[in-house]
Parts: sequence; structure tokens; C-alpha cells
Amino acid sequence: MSTKMPAEGGEVSEDAVLGGRLLLRQPVRGHRFGHDSILLGAAVAAHSGEHAVDLGAGVGAAGLALARRIEGLAVTLIEIDPALAALARQNAKRNGLAARVRSVCLDVTAPAVTLAGAGLEPETADHVLMNPPFNAPHNPSPDRGRRLARTASDDTLRRWLHTTAWLLRPSGTVTLIWRADEVDDVGAALADGFGAIRLKPIHGKPNAPAIRVLARAMKGASAPLARLPGLVLADTDGKPTAEAEAILRQGAALPLANG
Repeated sequence: MSTKMPAEGGEVSEDAVLGGRLLLRQPVRGHRFGHDSILLGAAVAAHSGEHAVDLGAGVGAAGLALARRIEGLAVTLIEIDPALAALARQNAKRNGLAARVRSVCLDVTAPAVTLAGAGLEPETADHVLMNPPFNAPHNPSPDRGRRLARTASDDTLRRWLHTTAWLLRPSGTVTLIWRADEVDDVGAALADGFGAIRLKPIHGKPNAPAIRVLARAMKGASAPLARLPGLVLADTDGKPTAEAEAILRQGAALPLANG
């Protein structure tokens, strides 16, 4: 379900996700969330009483999906675009989650003093989740929101992981989604300061190359990397698989989040 409506800063739509468990407002034009955000939220192994930080949260889709799944979890949404950060704040309120979900307009790569000034103290987060920009800068979108959300430099992932390591408590976890064709780069970036890395490829259809990879790692761990069986989103006829339906519509956790 999607409904369009006028709003300050441009027209927005209101979209139902997780089978209607969340209603999220987002810009009609510019960067819009998709399956990546819902898969990311499903892959975080969080518990009630913990604190998760969603880096590059956009309108809050991943962090709010996680908060909906885990009762009692506190979530901080960090977004550089003021309009998206405002929508994230509204979305938390509209879904009855404002008591434990807050939205902060901030550059993920800001210096520590700026992060602390926004109420983000070092080694206080139990989990960090992120859907960083991962497209090369050639042929960038003319839309500023799309550029911010999708265009990466060569060191984007490492810079975001630097902030992640600062935020996470010892043995805290980071979960991210990235382009599957750069899975080796993800593993290499996570190997600096993180361990117990788990990689789960996401396939659009059976026997098709992976389009995304979900990665989870633990700060300071030394366990070896593990490659998990892939998730297939649709069958050969384009019908969603039962596993994908359980995650995307029913709010189930991914196996990556178990343990």
C-alpha cells in the first residue's frame, strides 16, 4: 500500500511494510528505501534492553523495522540529510516507537567530539547496522538525496566502520548490507578490528548471481569468517519464496541474526 501526499520539503508517500506492521513516509522523488533496509533490520541479533545505532538511516526503515521486531530495544537513527532525518523522526512517532527510537541529523563520519555532542558516547552501543552508499561515483544521480544515499568513495566503508568501532562496546556487533560483487572488500574491511564475520548472499532468483551480501561481525573477536547459505527472494516465476515472505512481510529474523 502506498499513498501520496503533499509535505514540507516535497511530496511524500506513505508506504506499508512488514505486512502493514510499519507505515513509513518517504520522499516521492529521491532516495527511497527497498528490500535492502528490511533485510538489514531482520539480520540484527538484538535483545530487549540493548541499544542499536542505525548509520545512514534515511527515513528509518531498517532501524524502525528492528525496533518493531525487538520490544524494549532502544534505537538511534543517524542520517545526514535533514529532510530524511525529520521524516525518520515522524515515522518513529507515527508508529508508536518514539519513546525508544530517536533520529539525529549527523554525518556518520563526523569527529568523535561531534558524535559525543549529539549524545553518542564511545563504546555504548550494543549493535550498529548500516546500509552505506556503495555505488561508484561515475554517472552520479542529479538528485542530491540519491547521491548522498548511493554514491561511495573508495574509503566509504572503512570510514563508516571506524565510527562503528568507536560506538560499539567490546563484543558488540555490526551488521551491514553491500554489493555482492564486492564481498571480498567487505571481508577485508571488517577484518580490521572485527572477527566472527558471517556473510550471507542474497539472490534475486535461484541459480542467479547474488545481488547483495549481508555481513555481521563482532568487535574484537577472533573467530574465523563463515559463509552462510544464501537467501533467495523469488522463484523462477518471480513469486516470493516462503523464506523471503516471512522476513519481508511477517517480520521474521534472518538466520544471520540467530545466536
